[in-house]
Amino acid sequence: MSAPAALDPEAAHDHAHDAPATAKTPVPRGPRIGDWQIHRRAVTVALAVVGAATMGAAYFLPWWNFHLVSPQYAKGLNLVVSLKGISGDVDEIDIINHYIGMAHLTEGAPLERAYGGYAVALLGVMVITGILAAGRKIGWVAMAMGIGLPIWFIADTMYWLYTFGHDLDPKAPVHITPFTPTMFGSGKVGQFLTTAAPTEGFYVALVGVVLVSLAVWQRAKVCKACPLHDSCGVVCNTGFVRVPK
Repeated sequence: MSAPAALDPEAAHDHAHDAPATAKTPVPRGPRIGDWQIHRRAVTVALAVVGAATMGAAYFLPWWNFHLVSPQYAKGLNLVVSLKGISGDVDEIDIINHYIGMAHLTEGAPLERAYGGYAVALLGVMVITGILAAGRKIGWVAMAMGIGLPIWFIADTMYWLYTFGHDLDPKAPVHITPFTPTMFGSGKVGQFLTTAAPTEGFYVALVGVVLVSLAVWQRAKVCKACPLHDSCGVVCNTGFVRVPK
Protein backbone atom coordinates (compact mmCIF):
# COMPACT_ATOMS: atom_id res chain seq x y z
CA MET A 1 0.00 0.00 0.00
CA SER A 2 1.33 3.42 -0.93
CA ALA A 3 1.64 6.18 1.68
CA PRO A 4 -0.90 9.07 1.52
CA ALA A 5 0.25 12.05 -0.47
CA ALA A 6 0.16 14.23 2.63
CA LEU A 7 2.65 11.87 4.32
CA ASP A 8 4.79 11.25 1.24
CA PRO A 9 7.76 13.69 1.16
CA GLU A 10 8.35 13.21 -2.55
CA ALA A 11 4.69 13.85 -3.42
CA ALA A 12 4.67 16.98 -1.29
CA HIS A 13 7.81 18.17 -3.07
CA ASP A 14 6.19 17.60 -6.49
CA HIS A 15 3.04 19.52 -5.48
CA ALA A 16 5.17 22.40 -4.27
CA HIS A 17 6.74 22.72 -7.73
CA ASP A 18 3.34 22.47 -9.46
CA ALA A 19 1.77 25.31 -7.39
CA PRO A 20 1.82 28.73 -9.14
CA ALA A 21 4.07 31.35 -7.58
CA THR A 22 2.24 34.15 -5.78
CA ALA A 23 3.08 37.54 -7.40
CA LYS A 24 3.85 40.41 -5.07
CA THR A 25 1.45 43.35 -5.49
CA PRO A 26 3.45 46.56 -5.95
CA VAL A 27 2.68 49.21 -3.37
CA PRO A 28 1.79 52.51 -5.07
CA ARG A 29 4.08 55.36 -4.15
CA GLY A 30 3.30 59.04 -4.40
CA PRO A 31 5.65 61.65 -5.84
CA ARG A 32 8.74 62.32 -3.86
CA ILE A 33 9.00 65.63 -2.06
CA GLY A 34 11.95 66.51 -4.31
CA ASP A 35 9.81 66.06 -7.45
CA TRP A 36 7.02 68.17 -5.97
CA GLN A 37 9.48 70.93 -5.12
CA ILE A 38 11.00 70.88 -8.60
CA HIS A 39 7.57 71.14 -10.27
CA ARG A 40 6.43 74.01 -8.08
CA ARG A 41 9.70 75.86 -8.56
CA ALA A 42 9.40 75.46 -12.34
CA VAL A 43 5.82 76.79 -12.28
CA THR A 44 6.94 79.76 -10.19
CA VAL A 45 9.72 80.69 -12.59
CA ALA A 46 7.39 80.27 -15.59
CA LEU A 47 4.79 82.59 -14.03
CA ALA A 48 7.44 85.20 -13.32
CA VAL A 49 8.89 85.07 -16.84
CA VAL A 50 5.47 85.24 -18.54
CA GLY A 51 4.39 88.02 -16.18
CA ALA A 52 7.48 90.08 -16.90
CA ALA A 53 7.06 89.49 -20.65
CA THR A 54 3.41 90.57 -20.44
CA MET A 55 4.36 93.84 -18.77
CA GLY A 56 6.99 94.31 -21.45
CA ALA A 57 4.37 93.81 -24.18
CA ALA A 58 2.18 96.46 -22.53
CA TYR A 59 4.88 99.02 -23.28
CA PHE A 60 3.94 98.93 -26.98
CA LEU A 61 0.20 99.37 -26.38
CA PRO A 62 -1.92 102.46 -25.58
CA TRP A 63 -2.62 102.82 -21.86
CA TRP A 64 -5.15 105.64 -21.53
CA ASN A 65 -7.59 107.44 -23.80
CA PHE A 66 -9.00 110.96 -23.41
CA HIS A 67 -12.07 111.76 -25.53
CA LEU A 68 -13.14 115.39 -25.93
CA VAL A 69 -16.48 116.52 -27.37
CA SER A 70 -17.79 120.07 -27.97
CA PRO A 71 -20.36 121.74 -30.26
CA GLN A 72 -17.54 122.50 -32.71
CA TYR A 73 -16.21 118.93 -32.54
CA ALA A 74 -19.31 116.78 -32.47
CA LYS A 75 -17.38 113.66 -33.51
CA GLY A 76 -14.89 114.31 -30.76
CA LEU A 77 -11.13 114.41 -30.44
CA ASN A 78 -8.97 111.67 -28.98
CA LEU A 79 -5.73 111.85 -27.07
CA VAL A 80 -4.05 108.50 -26.48
CA VAL A 81 -1.33 108.12 -23.85
CA SER A 82 1.15 105.25 -23.73
CA LEU A 83 4.54 104.63 -22.17
CA LYS A 84 6.08 105.62 -25.51
CA GLY A 85 4.35 109.01 -25.68
CA ILE A 86 1.07 110.47 -26.96
CA SER A 87 -0.87 110.02 -30.19
CA GLY A 88 -4.26 110.80 -31.68
CA ASP A 89 -5.51 114.30 -32.48
CA VAL A 90 -2.50 115.91 -30.83
CA ASP A 91 -2.05 118.79 -33.30
CA GLU A 92 -5.71 119.78 -33.20
CA ILE A 93 -5.81 119.71 -29.40
CA ASP A 94 -2.58 121.74 -29.24
CA ILE A 95 -4.18 124.45 -31.39
CA ILE A 96 -7.16 124.63 -29.04
CA ASN A 97 -4.93 124.63 -25.96
CA HIS A 98 -2.88 127.49 -27.40
CA TYR A 99 -5.79 129.88 -26.89
CA ILE A 100 -5.84 129.21 -23.14
CA GLY A 101 -2.06 129.36 -22.79
CA MET A 102 -1.36 125.66 -22.32
CA ALA A 103 2.01 124.26 -23.40
CA HIS A 104 2.33 121.83 -26.29
CA LEU A 105 1.43 118.30 -25.24
CA THR A 106 4.57 116.92 -26.85
CA GLU A 107 6.61 118.83 -24.28
CA GLY A 108 5.31 116.68 -21.45
CA ALA A 109 7.11 113.74 -19.83
CA PRO A 110 10.41 114.04 -21.77
CA LEU A 111 12.34 111.71 -19.46
CA GLU A 112 9.54 109.15 -19.34
CA ARG A 113 9.37 108.99 -23.13
CA ALA A 114 13.15 108.84 -23.52
CA TYR A 115 13.84 106.16 -20.93
CA GLY A 116 10.51 104.39 -20.51
CA GLY A 117 11.52 101.40 -22.63
CA TYR A 118 14.74 100.90 -20.67
CA ALA A 119 12.84 101.22 -17.40
CA VAL A 120 10.30 98.54 -18.38
CA ALA A 121 13.08 96.19 -19.55
CA LEU A 122 14.96 96.75 -16.29
CA LEU A 123 11.76 96.10 -14.35
CA GLY A 124 11.30 92.76 -16.08
CA VAL A 125 14.86 91.71 -15.30
CA MET A 126 14.48 92.80 -11.68
CA VAL A 127 11.22 90.87 -11.28
CA ILE A 128 12.80 87.64 -12.54
CA THR A 129 15.94 88.25 -10.50
CA GLY A 130 13.80 88.87 -7.42
CA ILE A 131 12.08 85.52 -7.91
CA LEU A 132 15.37 83.66 -8.33
CA ALA A 133 17.68 85.43 -5.92
CA ALA A 134 15.60 87.01 -3.16
CA GLY A 135 15.53 85.23 0.18
CA ARG A 136 12.46 84.44 2.25
CA LYS A 137 12.56 87.80 4.06
CA ILE A 138 12.26 89.88 0.89
CA GLY A 139 10.37 87.48 -1.37
CA TRP A 140 7.60 90.05 -1.76
CA VAL A 141 9.90 92.53 -3.55
CA ALA A 142 9.15 91.12 -7.03
CA MET A 143 5.42 91.65 -6.55
CA ALA A 144 5.97 95.17 -5.24
CA MET A 145 8.03 96.06 -8.33
CA GLY A 146 5.33 94.67 -10.64
CA ILE A 147 2.54 96.58 -8.90
CA GLY A 148 4.67 99.71 -9.05
CA LEU A 149 4.43 99.98 -12.86
CA PRO A 150 0.68 100.79 -13.23
CA ILE A 151 0.73 102.87 -10.04
CA TRP A 152 3.68 104.88 -11.34
CA PHE A 153 1.93 105.44 -14.67
CA ILE A 154 -1.23 106.78 -13.01
CA ALA A 155 0.72 109.02 -10.63
CA ASP A 156 2.98 110.37 -13.38
CA THR A 157 0.08 111.03 -15.77
CA MET A 158 -1.86 112.86 -13.08
CA TYR A 159 1.19 114.97 -12.34
CA TRP A 160 1.46 116.06 -15.97
CA LEU A 161 -2.28 116.70 -16.23
CA TYR A 162 -2.00 118.98 -13.22
CA THR A 163 1.09 120.69 -14.64
CA PHE A 164 -0.50 121.34 -18.04
CA GLY A 165 -3.71 122.65 -16.49
CA HIS A 166 -2.06 124.96 -13.97
CA ASP A 167 1.01 126.24 -15.80
CA LEU A 168 -0.91 128.50 -18.18
CA ASP A 169 0.52 131.46 -20.05
CA PRO A 170 -0.93 134.65 -18.53
CA LYS A 171 -0.62 136.36 -21.94
CA ALA A 172 -2.94 133.85 -23.64
CA PRO A 173 -5.92 135.23 -25.61
CA VAL A 174 -8.41 133.40 -23.38
CA HIS A 175 -8.11 133.37 -19.59
CA ILE A 176 -9.60 130.47 -17.62
CA THR A 177 -9.25 129.26 -14.05
CA PRO A 178 -6.39 126.75 -13.68
CA PHE A 179 -7.71 123.19 -13.74
CA THR A 180 -6.72 119.52 -13.73
CA PRO A 181 -8.14 117.44 -16.60
CA THR A 182 -10.16 114.45 -15.42
CA MET A 183 -8.30 111.15 -15.63
CA PHE A 184 -11.11 108.86 -14.43
CA GLY A 185 -14.58 109.13 -15.90
CA SER A 186 -16.27 112.27 -17.21
CA GLY A 187 -15.36 115.93 -16.74
CA LYS A 188 -15.67 119.34 -18.34
CA VAL A 189 -13.10 121.90 -19.50
CA GLY A 190 -14.63 125.04 -20.97
CA GLN A 191 -16.99 123.94 -23.73
CA PHE A 192 -15.48 120.46 -23.89
CA LEU A 193 -16.97 117.40 -22.25
CA THR A 194 -14.20 114.92 -21.52
CA THR A 195 -14.16 111.19 -20.92
CA ALA A 196 -11.03 109.38 -19.77
CA ALA A 197 -10.53 105.65 -19.30
CA PRO A 198 -7.78 103.02 -19.39
CA THR A 199 -7.23 101.04 -22.57
CA GLU A 200 -5.65 97.72 -23.48
CA GLY A 201 -2.07 98.50 -22.46
CA PHE A 202 -3.07 99.24 -18.88
CA TYR A 203 -5.12 96.05 -18.64
CA VAL A 204 -2.33 93.96 -20.15
CA ALA A 205 0.03 95.39 -17.54
CA LEU A 206 -2.46 94.38 -14.83
CA VAL A 207 -2.45 90.82 -16.19
CA GLY A 208 1.33 90.86 -15.88
CA VAL A 209 1.02 92.05 -12.28
CA VAL A 210 -1.40 89.20 -11.49
CA LEU A 211 0.98 86.63 -12.99
CA VAL A 212 3.93 88.00 -11.02
CA SER A 213 1.80 88.02 -7.85
CA LEU A 214 0.92 84.36 -8.44
CA ALA A 215 4.62 83.63 -8.86
CA VAL A 216 5.38 85.29 -5.52
CA TRP A 217 2.55 83.34 -3.87
CA GLN A 218 3.86 80.04 -5.24
CA ARG A 219 7.36 81.03 -4.19
CA ALA A 220 6.20 81.58 -0.62
CA LYS A 221 4.84 78.03 -0.55
CA VAL A 222 8.13 76.67 -1.84
CA CYS A 223 10.09 78.65 0.74
CA LYS A 224 7.85 77.41 3.54
CA ALA A 225 8.59 73.78 2.66
CA CYS A 226 12.30 74.37 2.04
CA PRO A 227 14.66 72.66 4.54
CA LEU A 228 16.66 75.90 4.69
CA HIS A 229 13.59 77.98 5.61
CA ASP A 230 14.75 78.95 9.08
CA SER A 231 18.23 79.99 7.97
CA CYS A 232 17.12 81.81 4.80
CA GLY A 233 17.85 85.53 4.83
CA VAL A 234 17.92 88.22 2.19
CA VAL A 235 19.43 86.06 -0.58
CA CYS A 236 18.27 82.57 -1.60
CA ASN A 237 21.20 80.19 -1.05
CA THR A 238 20.04 77.76 -3.75
CA GLY A 239 19.15 80.20 -6.52
CA PHE A 240 15.56 78.96 -6.07
CA VAL A 241 15.61 76.56 -9.05
CA ARG A 242 17.80 74.03 -7.22
CA VAL A 243 16.12 71.88 -4.57
CA PRO A 244 18.26 71.72 -1.40
CA LYS A 245 19.03 68.26 -0.05
